[in-house]
Amino acid sequence: MRREDKQFEYLIGQASHPFSGWDFSYIVETGRMNSDCLAWSYGSMAIQLMQEAESMLDMGTGGGELLARLRPWPKSVCATEGYLPNLSVARERLEPLGVNVHPVQDDEQLPFETGQFDLVLNKHESYSPREVRRVLAGGGYFLTQQSGGTDCHEINERFGVPLNREFAEWKLEAAVQGVRENQFEVVKQSEQFVSQRFYDVGALVYYLNAIPWQVPEFEVDKHRDELYSIHQLIKQQGYFEVTQHRFILLARALS
Repeated sequence: MRREDKQFEYLIGQASHPFSGWDFSYIVETGRMNSDCLAWSYGSMAIQLMQEAESMLDMGTGGGELLARLRPWPKSVCATEGYLPNLSVARERLEPLGVNVHPVQDDEQLPFETGQFDLVLNKHESYSPREVRRVLAGGGYFLTQQSGGTDCHEINERFGVPLNREFAEWKLEAAVQGVRENQFEVVKQSEQFVSQRFYDVGALVYYLNAIPWQVPEFEVDKHRDELYSIHQLIKQQGYFEVTQHRFILLARALS
């Protein structure tokens, strides 16, 4: 029956729209996916910290979309990106604005001098607390927002794919322990579980194509039965709801 469902076929066909950098506006700005608000604002916290900084690093800048909107910046700004397709996007956007964008493949080897920065920002990027502490000057700040290990677990349950064991225990408690063991004091910490809704199955396909680690080896044809089941659910209740796992941590490097 699913191949006779023209709406289903149309929606999954539209999901091939190009995705670049870390920009989900194609499904967010059109209201096809949304998330409940968090109790904090990463952007507002970052802006406040930037006012007191002279040098800053943005880890995992994606295509530089967020960093470009956080101006004015400190005098010296660098960024890293580990996903090759995003690297050229970030450089094209940020380097004309004076940001040095560096490729990074190993969290334990950042291409910067010891104590080079007095602020490190990190939104949804992996990191080594020891290496972050090395590149931070004493008294500098590290701000990170992370996706926890149970993020959107309902998607995995629907597709019969277990959560990544390597990250299953990634939560605020583990992040706090990591920075405390590496000469940081914790200034602020918070963890939250909020709903995220997909209002059509095409938005879900677009999302899964953009974050291949959620359902490894995801393919529309391979998972057509599961997708059609979700399509039917959305037709019945209006949305497919999952749970975002988010936490934020602000830490100060001890002198």
